[in-house]
Amino acid sequence: MNPAPHPRPAPGLPGRRGLLGGLLAGAALAAVPALAAPAHAGARAPAGPRATRPLLLGTYTSEGGGGTGIGTAAYDTGTGAITPGPVITGVENPSYLAPHPSGATVYAVSEQGAGAVTAVAIGPDGTYEVLGSRPTGGSGPTHLSVHPSGRWLLSANYTSGSVAVHPIAEDGSLGERTDLVTHSSPPPGPGQGGPHAHQIVTSPDGGHVLAVDLGTDTVYTYRLDASAGTLTEVSRAALAPGSGPRHLAFHPGGRFAYLACELDNTMVVCAYDPATGAFTPGPGQSTGTGSGTSYPAQPVVTGDGAYVYLANRGHNSLTRYAVEGGGAVLRLLDTVPVGGDWPRQLALSPDSSLLFAANQRSSTVTVFGVGPDGSLTGAGAPFPAPVAVCVLPLP
Repeated sequence: MNPAPHPRPAPGLPGRRGLLGGLLAGAALAAVPALAAPAHAGARAPAGPRATRPLLLGTYTSEGGGGTGIGTAAYDTGTGAITPGPVITGVENPSYLAPHPSGATVYAVSEQGAGAVTAVAIGPDGTYEVLGSRPTGGSGPTHLSVHPSGRWLLSANYTSGSVAVHPIAEDGSLGERTDLVTHSSPPPGPGQGGPHAHQIVTSPDGGHVLAVDLGTDTVYTYRLDASAGTLTEVSRAALAPGSGPRHLAFHPGGRFAYLACELDNTMVVCAYDPATGAFTPGPGQSTGTGSGTSYPAQPVVTGDGAYVYLANRGHNSLTRYAVEGGGAVLRLLDTVPVGGDWPRQLALSPDSSLLFAANQRSSTVTVFGVGPDGSLTGAGAPFPAPVAVCVLPLP
């Protein structure tokens, strides 16, 4: 979510609906081309013959020039070229999307005053069906993820500063909320009026759930009761006052994570202890964007753990880091123009051969090929997508 220093574009900001938002706005169910089996997650190039795979797009339906639901598309695994599909309607402000481990369901937040989460089934024939929504118990949910067990959906309410848990049924639908935890301490950081939970993820070992709160400059570590669906806090990590921690991404080794702090324009390497859940931040590091605040948004890590990329919204760039020391060290390599305006979210293809950037203010998705040395090469013209704030390539 965008705090006061950098608000979302006002209604009326020029945006391009393209085929996703205009011609196909009435479709409640969507079909995409048949899909090939996914390549190995740690690979550097697509395995086997070239294929197309599905791509989902999140947007703000309440924004001027915004979308009308979850956009569907397909991307070429070799070239990165995107082909538009119909829109999945019936989901308001689906600003963040997350898949179920089974691949049979995807989940979306509804980022609005009365926050909600929605389940969407993915049919074997490539069709989509909305299974229903549940309230999150908070306002402005901006992130969600599925626990590795596939039994629990975790969501973060930005505006109200809370995190929620919902059970997931066998068919992928959601049950009534089992827990809601508000970040009532420590006090809000400088310039913040309260807590702002911005992300909730499970550690790679599956033992802990971590919630990043921009408002309190804190990362909270919880243990999830796998039977009751409740969260118990086990530790918390303090970031620099006013740093505004936003999103983290774990190294595949599971002992380190990389945390983007949007208000002080830094990236922080954090150590994680699977035994205790302790999360220990190091010093803030440069994003390579120069002086001033560039509002870094989200880091992603290649499947082999060799490179980290960071979206810089104010600088309209992608920072490239080399990973060293088994994950303990980030070495700044360079920044690359993103080819759009306000890159809100990044995603790697399952084989890490392509990088997608959702550019909110230019209403585009840009695609880059990822080289063996981590270099980024633009892959074609930007793809029009109305107020693109999330892009999700599916296996």
